Amino acid sequence: MFQNITTTTMEDLITKAYEPESFRAEAQQLVELLATELEKAHSAPQKKDTINWESPAEQLAYWQNDFNSPLVDNPLELFRSVMSRSVNLHSRGYIGHQTSTTLPVTTLTSALISFLNNGMAVYEMGMAGNAMEKIVTGYMAAQFGFGEDASGIVTSGGTLGNLTALLAARAALSNVLGKPEYRQLAIMVSEEAHYSIERAVRIMGLPPENIIKIPVNNRFQMRTEMLEDHYRDAIAKGKKVFCIVGCACSTSIGAYDDLDAIGGFAQKQGIWFHVDGAHGAPVIFSPVYKHLLRGIEKADSVMVDFHKMMMAPSLSTAVLFKSARQAGKTFLQKAEYLWQDQQADEWYNSGKQTFECTKPMTILHTYTIMRLYGDSLYQQHIDKLYGMAQEFARMVHQHENFELACEPQSNIVCFRLKAGADSNELNRDVLQRLIEDGRFYIVGTTIKKDFYLRITLMNPLTQKDDLEQLLQVIEDLAMSNAVI
Repeated sequence: MFQNITTTTMEDLITKAYEPESFRAEAQQLVELLATELEKAHSAPQKKDTINWESPAEQLAYWQNDFNSPLVDNPLELFRSVMSRSVNLHSRGYIGHQTSTTLPVTTLTSALISFLNNGMAVYEMGMAGNAMEKIVTGYMAAQFGFGEDASGIVTSGGTLGNLTALLAARAALSNVLGKPEYRQLAIMVSEEAHYSIERAVRIMGLPPENIIKIPVNNRFQMRTEMLEDHYRDAIAKGKKVFCIVGCACSTSIGAYDDLDAIGGFAQKQGIWFHVDGAHGAPVIFSPVYKHLLRGIEKADSVMVDFHKMMMAPSLSTAVLFKSARQAGKTFLQKAEYLWQDQQADEWYNSGKQTFECTKPMTILHTYTIMRLYGDSLYQQHIDKLYGMAQEFARMVHQHENFELACEPQSNIVCFRLKAGADSNELNRDVLQRLIEDGRFYIVGTTIKKDFYLRITLMNPLTQKDDLEQLLQVIEDLAMSNAVI
């Protein structure tokens, strides 16, 4: 792997590495490989199709051996190896994490982004990207009922998105709270909120005990009738609540909080209202399911991942602000080599509003999808996947050996085999053997100390027959364990 290379050899390698005809041939081979996989994705999954399970030790040994092998002339076999040892998200059996089954066209946009390699912090390096970002975030903000003063940025993932929104909330707090002692600051969240909220609060240096977690009801939604009591209790303890976060939807079970009630509470108390809509906010495009977001127009900020329900590659997250003026306060620092006036509202210098400097032009994915397909694609995608979750829940009800954690509100369904006191152990065992079987990839989650199987319907190619087969395979694995 590591060789002494002469200057002449180095020059030859550079020439070879940038040679157009070789690149053209390699690119065509890769596209053909991906197109073949896409053809297979339209068929029912077979064993090992979705995941070809190997232990961490086996994976490490394989790649260590590969890394120490002689150099290769063509990357195609390397690409084949990567694909065969990775989860296949385009398989109809992929119903695992909240990661999109990417649209094929985003393979092309990914290539263009990598080839251009234009960072977006300053206008000259991100001319097209910054303009597209302003248009798309403005369009999204309008969908959620924000006015012309709204603004938005795209960042790399929901964790950075939530942190950016909470920093904006903190920057705006002087309007209503004056300048309280920093360690007095507190936020209110559902106990089902994504871990990135707590992580963001800790990164901001706030005490963990200042995260006020509101209990949930039997559908795992924030109990908004308890907000006033928790707020008064916090004030009595000398805390200054500056933000409340609503889930749309929660990660573990897919529950939508009552955003209308939370927004009304936030307005009454004069605090920032942030909606973590990483997964579920795109239902705004569906006339059937958009009621789940009732009240989102009251939010001061909304975060939505393009790389979940909007079919773009990871990571690409929009953070939308009702007020551009408030958003601009988030990162106030000097960087004369990038821009001359930090205070000026320069949408085309996105580095002023995000952590990232050399931010990739991931907005190209969503801009291209919108230009090719419009809102109708998102509507069809949401309607199909959320509808299939309802169908799967009905299937579970019809099987005497299964039970639901609760009725699904999104495309996330938590269920399990019933085995009395042995249910947790059985479901963990069945999950591992299901993954080793390789036809399906699902995950597990713990709900009120009980272990549940969890599916997230992300692939629009998945069919009802696949879900019926899933239940049958799970049941067969349990039977072979002589538990049910």
